Amino acid sequence: MTKPVVLFVCVHNAGRSQMAAGWLRHLAGETVEVRSAGSEPRDQLNPVAVEAMQEVGIDITTAVPQLLRTETVQDSDVVITMGCGDACPIFPGKRYEDWALTDPAGQPIEVVRQVRDDIRTRIEKLAKELQTA
Repeated sequence: MTKPVVLFVCVHNAGRSQMAAGWLRHLAGETVEVRSAGSEPRDQLNPVAVEAMQEVGIDITTAVPQLLRTETVQDSDVVITMGCGDACPIFPGKRYEDWALTDPAGQPIEVVRQVRDDIRTRIEKLAKELQTA
C-alpha cells in the first residue's frame, strides 16, 4: 500500500499550514507524505509560529513557503484548507477538510500557542484516521 499524501493549505503558508505539516511529520513519521502550500505565500515563515513549535520540540525552520499549484492538489489524497477560501481547486475522489483556525500572523505567542495546540489535536485525530484507512 502506498502511503497517503496530505496537503495543508493556508493563505501565506507561513504559519498554520507549516505548523500542521510539522505536527503530522512528528506524529506520523514516514507513514504519511506531508506537503504544504499557500495561495499567496510569504517569503519566510512566521517567526512566532517557528518559536511556538520549537517549544514542543518540533523544528520547522527549514520549511519554505510554497505556492499552491493545481498539480500539488491533484497529487494529494487529503487536502486540509485553513482559511484560503476558494483558492484551492477541487478534484473528485479527494478528501477535503476545512479547519477554521485563527491566523497566527501578527498574533502574540500566547495566541499562537493556542493555535499550535488546536492543530495538534486535529492532527492526532487525522493521523489515527489515516492509519485505519
